Order: sequence, then C-alpha cells, then structure tokens
Amino acid sequence: MLYSLIANAYEKIEATTKRLEMTDYLVELIKNTPKHIIDKVVYLTIGELYPPFEGVELGIAEKLAIHAISSVTGKTEKAILDDYQNTGDLGTTVEKFITKKTQATFFRQPLTVEGVYDTFAKIARSTGGGAQETKIRLLSSLLNDASPKEAKYIIRMITGRLRIGIADMTVLDALAVAYGGGKKFREEIERAYNLTSDLGYVAKTVAEEGLGAVEHFKIAVGKPIRPMLAERLSSSQEILAKMGGKGVAEYKYDGLRLQAHISPKSIQLYSRRIENLTDQFPDVVRALREAIVAKEAIVEGEAVGVDPDTGEMLPFQMVSHRRGRKYEIESTAKEIPITLFLFDALYVNGKDYTMEQYPERRRELQKIVKPTDHVKIAEQIITSDPSKLDEYMDQAIADGCEGLMVKDLGPESFYTAGARQFKWIKYKREYKSEMADAVDLVVVGAFAGRGRRAGSYGALLMAAYDHESDMFKTVCKLGSGFTDEDLANMPKMFAQYKIPHVHARIDSKIKADVWFVPTVVLEVIGAELTLSPSHTTGWNAIKKGAGLAIRFPRFTGNWRKDRAPEDATTVDEIIKMYNRQLKKIEVEPKIA
Repeated sequence: MLYSLIANAYEKIEATTKRLEMTDYLVELIKNTPKHIIDKVVYLTIGELYPPFEGVELGIAEKLAIHAISSVTGKTEKAILDDYQNTGDLGTTVEKFITKKTQATFFRQPLTVEGVYDTFAKIARSTGGGAQETKIRLLSSLLNDASPKEAKYIIRMITGRLRIGIADMTVLDALAVAYGGGKKFREEIERAYNLTSDLGYVAKTVAEEGLGAVEHFKIAVGKPIRPMLAERLSSSQEILAKMGGKGVAEYKYDGLRLQAHISPKSIQLYSRRIENLTDQFPDVVRALREAIVAKEAIVEGEAVGVDPDTGEMLPFQMVSHRRGRKYEIESTAKEIPITLFLFDALYVNGKDYTMEQYPERRRELQKIVKPTDHVKIAEQIITSDPSKLDEYMDQAIADGCEGLMVKDLGPESFYTAGARQFKWIKYKREYKSEMADAVDLVVVGAFAGRGRRAGSYGALLMAAYDHESDMFKTVCKLGSGFTDEDLANMPKMFAQYKIPHVHARIDSKIKADVWFVPTVVLEVIGAELTLSPSHTTGWNAIKKGAGLAIRFPRFTGNWRKDRAPEDATTVDEIIKMYNRQLKKIEVEPKIA
C-alpha cells in the first residue's frame, strides 16, 4: 500500500471542520487498506506505533528531526529552525523545503505503508551507543524518498505531533461502518476494545475474521482493561435512591489509579490512560508480589503517597511527581513511598470477574490479598442510611481522602469496562455548594492577550466532552488562576497543538483567535453555572437557544496530564450539576 494514500487521507481529515466528513474520510481509508496491514494503519492514524501499554516511543526530538531535514534538503539547521518558529509546525516547514528539493529529484522510490511503519519501528527500538546517529540516518532515508506531503506527516508522526485529531471513538465508528455497514455495530467492537485496549488488534481481527470474531474476545493478563468510570451526585439521599436504597461506600483516595496485571513471570502496572508505569513504581511491584497470593490476577487500586515521617496520606500532586521519571527512581520511592489501596478484582486464576456482581468481586479480592504496610484493601461500609453515609464521608475526609465512591450492590453491579454509569457514584464534600467542585475541561482555543498579557494568550477557550457525539463543546473562557510563568510559556506550550481552523470535533459559536487540536486538560473551578447564548455545552437541554457556561472560572493550577481529552468532564455531567444547583436554589428559603 502506498504511503501517499495515507497522506492524502490525512490531508482531507485535517482540512475538514465537520466530524461526519472526518469519519467518512477515515472509512474510505480503511476500505482501501489491505486487511493484513489494517492494524498498522490504525496505529499510525492515532499517532502510535503500538498500543500505548507497550510503552514504545519513537524517541525523535525536534533537534534531531531538524538535523535530518537539513541533511536531506541542504538547508542549514538555522534556516529550518527560523521557518519552524514562524510556522509553528515542523511538518509544514519540511513540506516547503522538500518541495524545492524534489523538483530536481528523478530517482525517488515510492514509499509504502509497510516500509514507513517498519522504519518507524526501527527508529523506536534504536537504543544504546550510536542510537541518535541511527535514528537520523533512518529518518533521512524516509525523507529522501518522500513527497512534500508525505514528508509533512512523517515529521509530524516522528515528533509526536500528528495533529489530525482522530481519537479512538472515531476509529471505532469508522470500523463499524467499513466492516459492518453502519455505526449500529460499534457497540460490539467497542466492547472488544474495552477488554484489550488495543485498537490495532481489534481492527485486524474485525477485518480478517469478521464482526462475529470480537464476541470471543477475553480478558488476558498483560492486556489492560479500559477502566470503569463513575458518575457524580451531590447528596447522600440522592445517591442511595439511585442505588435502590442501599450501597457500599468506599474511601475515595487522592492518588493515582493503577491496574495491576500479575503473573508468575512479571507484574505490570497500567494507568487509567493505559500507560505502562511499571518501571516508575518498582516499590509497588515488589509490594504486590508480597501481598497477592493468586497465581494470576488483574486488580485495581489507588496508589497514594504517604509521608514517611508521619504516615499521613499525601495529595495527588506528590504521587504525580513520580510519573515520567527515568532516573533516581529508587531514591524517589524512598522519599515518597506508596501505599496501594486495592478496590476491585477483575480476573483471578483464569476466571473473568468483570461479569460477576460487585459483592462477589470484593470477596475474591479479600481472598487473594494478604494486607501489608504497602498494599491494603480500600476501607468501606454498606449502608442504606443517608446520615451514616454523611458520617462516613466526614471520616474519609478526616483520614485524608477526597470523599467517597458509592457502588451498586445489586444484580446489575457488573464491571462495565470503559463506561461511565451510575453503578459507581463519586460523593465529595465540595459537591454540597454551587460550583465548589472542580471540573476537568479541554483547551480548544485561545484569545490574544492585551496589556500585560500582550504577546501571549489572554484567555483559553475551554470545552466539556460530549460522549454521544464525540465532540468538545465550549463552556467558558478561562483567564484567571494562571501564574506569570504559565502565561509566558503558553504560546510555546500550545504550539504543537495549533491548527489554522476550528477542529472538526469542536462545537463552538465563539470565534477564537487561535484553534487547537483538543488535547490538553485543565482543572477548573467557578462560582456557578449559568445559561449562555454563546456556549454550546448543554445546548437546548435546559432552555431553547441556550447552552451552559461557568461563571467566573479559575484555573486551579492542576494540569491534568493523567487525563485524556475524552476523560474530561462530560456535557451530561455539566447539565446534571446545573440542575442540582437550580434545585438547591429553589428549595433554599428566601431571606427578606
């Protein structure tokens, strides 16, 4: 398969402002892809080489890419850097310079998808002495044979900035249309993806064996399961009513969610974004080997930092300092020791427990865990009394937790991988007042700064995620809460996500000065939610011709690097928060 077919499809996808067109172009690409390499095309299209849990990265920095471009085009590295600083996109820069160079080239070998992918793989796996030279040589060989358009996407891919904005859910839609004839078949494909977290593997299975093959997908140690997610409600009465009158209240620890895959040969740790964090938490691996008595198991828990001097639980930010480290890992582990509070068992000794009711999963967890100082089972009570739930909330807060996670005990209390449902409900103290609860929003655009902020961005356009339409819908302009350093760094920080038009997955009535690929997630808090004729979150849901907006939004200082854009606060959650706020205002007595 010629790589030019991919490049042409990417160009169409990048140019459209309509999500349906984006999906159509992706369906066309999938249909034109030979079945035996559909996995490679899918990985490339979402900006990966392998599923994220394998932890393989291309490892080409911009400086090395510029060196390779210079060696192929004959342009100086300074000239390339100057142009890149002007365009903000190294792909656009190489497209310009390759255009001039290839006018005199007669012996270019057409690039194939297989050849490009295999070269990317060699680059990713080049390590040790001479690795940089090897990476530059391999990249240069691709650019030598690339057309201007192909070069643009090769450079974007190699530097981790593909910028076409295709997400997992869009690929699932396209697979359902391409191989099933319609989006109605997406549910079966999505379930297979939720159990394996491997989009390329799912695509190849569907392409080669048909839709029926995904029904046989099973949980396996080493393939992370996409995590089950929780909804949120604001009162103990409302929560228990939703649970049918009775639920299990579990401490909600302020830590890093981990899914541990345990076998006789190894223990692997995965984040909620399916990243492999095993090497960054060797102390957790050792603690699990001591505490888990099962031969094979998949368990979930919250990794919480503990003050080694006082034994008190530390806030999430302390645990996050340990993520992404490559050096001094063991010394950092001593400075910030971890306790893993386990709360679910998904697989034990060959048995899939996701289809078992929650009480059975909890019993199995208790059987296979021998608690230690560093591995414990999450604290919980079972109650049907709202006052008891509130008392337990107070105890959880006093013990250093965020609040409670209340879980269903009934016949439908299965583990629904990848889904956000009312089987699990977050209950946090700050939900009791208007908008004291922070939300996670996605940066989709920016506005030019004035006065003291001239030369930077004065505000960011923020959006919530609508799962049903796979769109990001605006909810506020965010300009408060940023440090001077944040403001100074913003143009450079967001340059890699900058695009010349509104992205196809963004629904906005507001025209931003700059548009971004929806990628970065920030934690935001505000005074209240109000009706808005300008923002698209909850459009027509409360009042015809109006959406919802956050009044007086403020950045909390928390860059949610642990959240994918699709993990952000949803439009439905914003609507529910508004309705609860409105209900509270209506029932509160008026003061004369």
